[in-house]
Amino acid sequence: MTIEQTVDIPANHRLTIDVPRDIPAGRTILAFTPAPAEDIGMDGECPLDHTPNAETIAAMEEGDAMERGEIPVTWYNSLDDMWEALHK
Repeated sequence: MTIEQTVDIPANHRLTIDVPRDIPAGRTILAFTPAPAEDIGMDGECPLDHTPNAETIAAMEEGDAMERGEIPVTWYNSLDDMWEALHK
């Protein structure tokens, strides 16, 4: 599993990282790659000026509620198991 996120490195070069719970504990590799200037606006904002629609916002809120334990999460042993459940 790979998680990628663009962040701004502060002047003190300190970052705090919250690792998602679905990442297993243990040894991992962190890689830092400077983002090309054209990937982000000069002000650090998304150049597409994207505003999520209601469906996307609802999905993000559902994910947050799962993370807080307010609604149950379904775990799968394999990608095939997940696809099978989705098709039911």
